[in-house]
Amino acid sequence: MGRALSREVKQALQDIYYNERTGRGKEAFALLEKASEAGDGDASCILARCLSGSSYVWAGHGFPEDDEKAAKLLHKSVEQGSALGVLVTMRCQELTPELEQRMPFASLQEAFDIAHAQAEDGDAFCQYVVANSYFWWDFLRIQNADKKFFRSEADQKAYMRENISKCEDLFWKALRGGIYFAANNLNRYYTKGDEDIIAPQPEKARDLWKIGAEYGHPLHQMIYAKDLEEAGRNKEALEWYTRAAEGGEPEAWGNVGRFYYNGIGTEKDESYAVQCFEKGVQKGDINSYNRLGGAYFYGRGIRQDYAKAFELLSYTFDKGSKWGAYYLGRCCFEGWGVPKDYEKARKYLEQVNWNSSDTCYLFGMMYIRGLGVAQDLPKGIAYLQSAGNHKEAREELLHYRKTLFGKWVRR
Repeated sequence: MGRALSREVKQALQDIYYNERTGRGKEAFALLEKASEAGDGDASCILARCLSGSSYVWAGHGFPEDDEKAAKLLHKSVEQGSALGVLVTMRCQELTPELEQRMPFASLQEAFDIAHAQAEDGDAFCQYVVANSYFWWDFLRIQNADKKFFRSEADQKAYMRENISKCEDLFWKALRGGIYFAANNLNRYYTKGDEDIIAPQPEKARDLWKIGAEYGHPLHQMIYAKDLEEAGRNKEALEWYTRAAEGGEPEAWGNVGRFYYNGIGTEKDESYAVQCFEKGVQKGDINSYNRLGGAYFYGRGIRQDYAKAFELLSYTFDKGSKWGAYYLGRCCFEGWGVPKDYEKARKYLEQVNWNSSDTCYLFGMMYIRGLGVAQDLPKGIAYLQSAGNHKEAREELLHYRKTLFGKWVRR
């Protein structure tokens, strides 16, 4: 229950949080597991964060997500005497009165004071945890400050302002020390303020993602690249997308590939774009799966392979992405890479929720010919007309005319 973090925890924080580009995340995870088993409560606390998803640890590490195991580890960290564990468990709404009774601290304030001393010693993770205690008002429970604690509403508001504002400097220290997601709460603090206690200061949030990007955090590099792209600074955006990708950010390779595939901010290079999409697929990036599937469908940058396109896009469709719905429907309609199946084609095409002349053409042909649906010539004609200047739809419409009684017939 000492004040100093163990050597194992310090090393794990370096590789998991402060310098995530090292690629040693899995080794650090194993180090935490061993230290937790040996009774290190701080290790149990950080291990719990590693299992809690991308809101709490960089997705590039590829750690499993297990909320139940994370909760058990947080409880364990409290019982093992981790001051950090107490604060994090409280923040996660897991610090029950029963668990609080079992912690080896005389009070929440004692645990807070230890974590605060660790923050003052310069550890960025501790600074972030303590900052959150101020930012999310956990200090009220820690200090047992209910309404009876104050003489007036003015005193209460002054007390709240004094404590909440302490988070700002701590979040900055944590960000500079390597906790990239301290910028998330700083951004919220500056752009939203806090009720009528802290006024918004949006101008202070302007360069947060740029600062994180320059510190070398891959996620911030990708966010900053998106901001640059939205501003039309495509060449700079590509540079930062590339840095993020090379640093291991899972979604970044898909964006690098998109730029080369379409010639955005650089010369078009479809073959290199496909290589980028393949790297993104290896990272599990859904957008890379989609774009690689599209490349296989059209045979751009790689040999055309409808079966491979269908395989990739089916995977993302089953994960909830509708990006490839048209391609999947077209493959089923034409029998490209899969057996013809008009019923499946219809189900895929019905998921196309954007204006698509290609989709309108296919629906038109299905209703005109009764393919997978009941034949309905007027409905089919309406779809073909909705396809606008679609060449095949225009050609098909030439085969039909309206009678004097307003009925559509084949010429």
